[in-house]
Amino acid sequence: MALIVYGSTLSPFVRKVCVVLGEKGLDYTLEQVNLFNPPPEYIAISPLKRIPAFRDTDLPEPNTLADSSVICDYLEHKFPKPALYPSDPYLRARALWFEEYADSAVATCIGRGLFFERVIKKMLRQKTDESVCQKSLKEDMPPLFDYLEKELGANDYMVGNTFSIADISVATILVNFDHAGEKLDAARWPKLDAYGKRLLARPTFKVLMEQEKPIVERFRAT
Repeated sequence: MALIVYGSTLSPFVRKVCVVLGEKGLDYTLEQVNLFNPPPEYIAISPLKRIPAFRDTDLPEPNTLADSSVICDYLEHKFPKPALYPSDPYLRARALWFEEYADSAVATCIGRGLFFERVIKKMLRQKTDESVCQKSLKEDMPPLFDYLEKELGANDYMVGNTFSIADISVATILVNFDHAGEKLDAARWPKLDAYGKRLLARPTFKVLMEQEKPIVERFRAT
């Protein structure tokens, strides 16, 4: 059996899948895909031209999937231990809500409003528009972080006080916040700050961040 992830872990969505695989102790291969010039064979398995895509060679063709949430759900059902989704119906729905919140609102704000400007544009040899970054930091992000701080409360994890896909989804976006040269304001969001540091210290996140940081820092410094 071979599990193949297509994409780059600089993407929070690719990283999310890789963390799920790592938390389940599964071996996989990461094949790099240039999202700005994807080959035709990649578009065939990811028609929306997004990353990640995924292949499970244990299955007969077609054996591919696209979209990080779909891939993670597949991995949970095929490899149920350790569980990364709550078994309780309501808690599972809550976990899916935080995954969606992170994948949509938070990822759009941090990804387009900060990481794209400060890192991806440098890779593309384009000029950063720092006014976009400042608007994101001062206007768009605070309400998103306020909500996560409130929902976290006194718990260590977002749902049922148990590590789940909800935490993986939030933390993977916080990696890109860090890669863009920003840190959470511990005075304003003390719970979220401690939560983020705790999650990103997990081996599954730490190993990926160590691989990514030299690339990010090289471009961010230019």
